[in-house]
Amino acid sequence: MTAAQQNITIVKGKTFSRVLRWESLPLVYKPITAITQAAPVVISSTHALPDGWRAAVVSVQGMREINAKVPGKGKPPLASEFHKATVLTAGTISLNDVNSLEFSAYTSGGALVYYTPVSLSGATAQLQIRATEAATAVLLNLVSPTNIVLDDTAKTITITIAASVTEAFTFLTGVYELEITIGGVVTQLLKGTVTIEEEVVRV
Repeated sequence: MTAAQQNITIVKGKTFSRVLRWESLPLVYKPITAITQAAPVVISSTHALPDGWRAAVVSVQGMREINAKVPGKGKPPLASEFHKATVLTAGTISLNDVNSLEFSAYTSGGALVYYTPVSLSGATAQLQIRATEAATAVLLNLVSPTNIVLDDTAKTITITIAASVTEAFTFLTGVYELEITIGGVVTQLLKGTVTIEEEVVRV
């Protein structure tokens, strides 16, 4: 897979925390049985979504306003059409950023669509920051489980840099890479630039 590009900004003297979710193909399609006209919208569907996972809605009849736009026949929804889902029960989710109060009433059909969560069982993670990709010196090295927590139940990867660590940064910019190792297979999951900003509140 191609690593996602995500540039990050770290404020000196502040704790940096980032929660990631590793999505993979194939797409999962779960039938929808009901959708409320509410804010936020509540969707009834027997699913296996971890809380906070992204999901889209396709092919709903009646409440067509909620359907994701697709780039072409047989294509998956656009990235912008996925919403962070809050799991209410094994059969319902809510989409906090979707207000369906003024949508047409749901009548039938449709599917909840989401990417397959990658299992983090037995995985390890490492993140390094360097001045450039070719630089030999490591500016910061984070490893699991000390600074990177892999939660296979929640399917989350949580990166944390303590305030005491960011306070000591002497560099202003750099590049980073996050890699995950599962069963000897190393995957470059995320990469990008790092920008260090001065904090405003100082003691």
